Parts: sequence; structure tokens; C-alpha cells
Amino acid sequence: MTERLDVIYNGRCPICSAEITAYRRHAHARGLPIGFTDLHETDLTRHGLTRETAARRLYVVRDGQLHAGLDAFLRLWEAMPRYRWLACAVDRRGVRPFAGWLYERIAAPALFALHRRRMRRHSL
Repeated sequence: MTERLDVIYNGRCPICSAEITAYRRHAHARGLPIGFTDLHETDLTRHGLTRETAARRLYVVRDGQLHAGLDAFLRLWEAMPRYRWLACAVDRRGVRPFAGWLYERIAAPALFALHRRRMRRHSL
């Protein structure tokens, strides 16, 4: 892979941060051109995002194109040797629609709800 990938993630979400830490370690160990940016430490307007929108799911920028949700995970996994098998397994005709539905309807909303609850507690 020669093009750079930039991952936009929610650094205030402990679950998200733990997963990103594993990806970051793998990318660094392999010298992969992948950047990891906490959504709270960047200007999201250049991607047409707000912090709340960006906190709802994972985003990846590849070749100037913004990828969201499962598509973002697929771009990231394809770029990382350790996770290519996962990209291949999920990016199948019978699997991808179901995996996308699970992510968009269950996983992402649940993580975002936990994030909002955590933020409310910290603001009290």
C-alpha cells in the first residue's frame, strides 16, 4: 500500500481508543502509512463533519475520499497485513450487508450512547 490512510476516531471513548491503540501499534511496527487522529484534536470541517457526527462512527480518509462506518473499517483492515483476512471475510456479498447493518444499527449507536453518558457524567 502506498497511499496514506488517515483514521479519525473518538479518543474520549475508552473502547474506541483501545481498538485504535492496537491498530496504531501494528501500523507503527510495520511502517505503514496510516495516521490516527483524535476527532477532538483536528479540524473536521474540511471533511464536512462535526464532532458529534464524527463521534458516531469510525471515519477513514483515503486518497482524499471520506469513508464511514463499516466501509472505513474495511479500508483500514485492507491496509494492514494482520487484518486483511478480516476485510476479505467481511467484504463478501452475503456478509457485508449484515455486518454493515450490525455496525450501523447496534454497535455504533451503543458506543455513541455510552460516550454521551460518559460525557454527561464528566460534565457534572
